[in-house]
Amino acid sequence: MIRYIGRRLWQMFPTVLGVIIITFVLFNLVGGSPAAMTLGQHVSAQRLEEFDEVRGFNKPVLFGWWSGTRAFATPNFNTHAGPWHDQDHATRHPAHLDDPAFLQLDADQTHALPLEFPLWPDTGYRWTIRYRLPAGGQAWFKYEAATDAEDDAEHPSAWRFSTSLPPTDDWTRLHIPFSTRSAPDQLHPVLVVEGAPLDIASIRLQRRADHFFDSQFTHYLGQIARLDLGNSSQTDQPIGQMLREGIGPSLTLTVPIFVVGLVVAVSLALVCAFFRNTWLDRFFVVISVGLMSVNYLVWIIVGQYLLAFRWGWFPVWGYESMAYLILPVIIGVISGLGTDLRFYRTVMLDEMYKDYVRTAFAKGVSRRKVLFKHVLRNAMITVTTHVVIAIPFLYTGSLLLESFFGIPGLGYMGINAINSSDVDVIRAIVLIGSILYVLANLITDISYAVIDPRVKLK
Repeated sequence: MIRYIGRRLWQMFPTVLGVIIITFVLFNLVGGSPAAMTLGQHVSAQRLEEFDEVRGFNKPVLFGWWSGTRAFATPNFNTHAGPWHDQDHATRHPAHLDDPAFLQLDADQTHALPLEFPLWPDTGYRWTIRYRLPAGGQAWFKYEAATDAEDDAEHPSAWRFSTSLPPTDDWTRLHIPFSTRSAPDQLHPVLVVEGAPLDIASIRLQRRADHFFDSQFTHYLGQIARLDLGNSSQTDQPIGQMLREGIGPSLTLTVPIFVVGLVVAVSLALVCAFFRNTWLDRFFVVISVGLMSVNYLVWIIVGQYLLAFRWGWFPVWGYESMAYLILPVIIGVISGLGTDLRFYRTVMLDEMYKDYVRTAFAKGVSRRKVLFKHVLRNAMITVTTHVVIAIPFLYTGSLLLESFFGIPGLGYMGINAINSSDVDVIRAIVLIGSILYVLANLITDISYAVIDPRVKLK
């Protein structure tokens, strides 16, 4: 068995890796910017950049040297002039025939490239510009100190970086790498144009990664390897600590619901099988269909209003003692009983019509002994599958019950994370739940061998 478990764990590695990749795609690539979803659309670009920096969202996705930065808003000249919309010496020209939309910067002018916030020190950047410049024209990209123009003429050392744009009649793409050193908040990028106007079809600023594989995906893998789930963007608490604090209240709610519901459903299913095709069997069928037809939320509202608020039998809200869990457990058991009863009744009746049951009855074995010794034992494989697969979901708690009854479990935390777009908390809950589900499949296979001696683990 140990060899089988070891082999299955090795075979689970691709599955777990697939789960990690799926969660990465869902929370890093799908749905837009996590920073904008969490902080909102109207916060400053610097706050968004700081959020991305802490969580690795400003790195290349898989690999590469360059990634985007919010320090410079990349303009779309098809619709607007970008940061030059209020400058007198810059004119936007719409697309015409084969000529793309572009921005024309007047000659003999120094045009500022306005940044949303100062660039970070000791960091590599590059400008990528697609331009054309007629012969006789000259243009320089300069990264200058915040000094007056007169001082610049007297002190050329005030220019920290300068590179020329070669004249060209065709649209040409040019990469201009540079790095920030001391006091980058005192430096400002400008385009100096002389002799002829400079046409710009596109321009953007990118940030250089530390190495080629310094990416969002490797950052995410590193977090998982260190068992570091990050910090909540709302509470700034370590998510691991939040999960440890929330799993206790969740399990005190979900485990009783699970155990009591399982015992009651299996017991009533055996009663239905014992008295099959009688009024008692039909009665439980009607009851199960009725329970399935009522929405989960209705049970919560009615139970909370009548049993807790009007009649005062149970507390309405809170988690101060076990008494606060009685009503949520009752509601949880009743709301899930209909589905479980129908399922287990079908399983038991399916076994009742098999040949070994007829043989047992032919030998004179009593109905009670056939039911509990033969039918229940052979039905345990199906029951075990249903039970073990449901176990991982106990960890996530009950979203509605915890929310309506104020139980500070993982379900309540998950609802708050969804409402506040706390991406890191949601991703951690989904990732751990997925891995537990994979492990539950292994436990299911091992349970088969324990329950049924005909099953061999090979």
